[in-house]
Amino acid sequence: DHVQAMQERKALHTLLAKRQEDLPPKRMKDSYLEVILPLGSQPEIREKYLNVHNSVRFGRILEDLDSLGVLICYTHTKQEMQPKSPLSIVTALVDKINLCKKIIYPDCDIKFTGNVSWVGKTSMEVTMHMLQLHDGDYSPVLDATFVMVARDPENKRPAFVNPLVPESPEEEEIFKQGELNKLRRIDFSTASLLKMAPTAEERNIVHDIFLNTLDTNFFISSKRTVSFRSRKLPPNSVWMEDTKLKGLQICHPQERNIFNRIFGGFLMRKAFELGWATACSYGSSRPFIVSVDDIMFQKPVEIGSLLLLSAQVCYTEKNYIQIRVHTEVYDANTREHHTTNIFHFTFISENEVPRVVPNTYG
Repeated sequence: DHVQAMQERKALHTLLAKRQEDLPPKRMKDSYLEVILPLGSQPEIREKYLNVHNSVRFGRILEDLDSLGVLICYTHTKQEMQPKSPLSIVTALVDKINLCKKIIYPDCDIKFTGNVSWVGKTSMEVTMHMLQLHDGDYSPVLDATFVMVARDPENKRPAFVNPLVPESPEEEEIFKQGELNKLRRIDFSTASLLKMAPTAEERNIVHDIFLNTLDTNFFISSKRTVSFRSRKLPPNSVWMEDTKLKGLQICHPQERNIFNRIFGGFLMRKAFELGWATACSYGSSRPFIVSVDDIMFQKPVEIGSLLLLSAQVCYTEKNYIQIRVHTEVYDANTREHHTTNIFHFTFISENEVPRVVPNTYG
């Protein structure tokens, strides 16, 4: 079916715009969508969303946000006369998801709303909100910002999308914020440690960690020289290396999207669940998700791939735990590994947690 569908999509190339100027401008309200997840009124779908603590599985919410983000972008780029869109819309990154509720109830309806909030030449920022019904009113649960990119029918090259025209001062502010978000992401990528040395402030932080973990009671020969190789763990701390949890996923066709690749929402759910388990074992109590940051989709995951997931605690403060999940695909034929995603999840634990301490520069 997928082979046939991809063959049919090739014919859609003729519908692509040659320039962005050839596409009609759209308004924010043109892409606005509201979707109800009827957990309260349709109990039969509740099982899919239920976790062991009798609340909603956040991994399932990530899948739904990803699907909704794509749908909003297709709504923004819809042309009246075209029965099928020539665009392939894929998730480029999750900029941020912030939660204002600890618990999502499994027996109350959920409402998702969202629209395109900023547009570049080939990319779109989508702002989404999730609310839950309590006592007849919908109260906010989370806000999310995703960045989607449009590509040609075969998902090989970038494709132009309709420009966005703000209609009010409020919409102009939202659009301006989208532009700032884009610039912030560019700055962040150019300031990567792989490209630039740490700042003076960062160097001091690293040096302080180093000094705090030096075992000054360890002396060599009669000169009483401190050995830089001898390290000790400060009280109530854990070496970062000892916080790792790993997982493996075989990528079956059931989880594929229309391009015969693994659906991004599924990857997010799997990474979140491993991240949650890591936070749970580290803090020895139930962790609650507070925010999701900087999920970058660097490479698509093909059907049949072996997906290796590695989670570790990368920062702690009081009862906050930040988890980094690195995913890579392993090609058994070539024996090569390729990074596909890096995820950052911030959890709050019920109790104060030990401090995580890096042992190496990396």
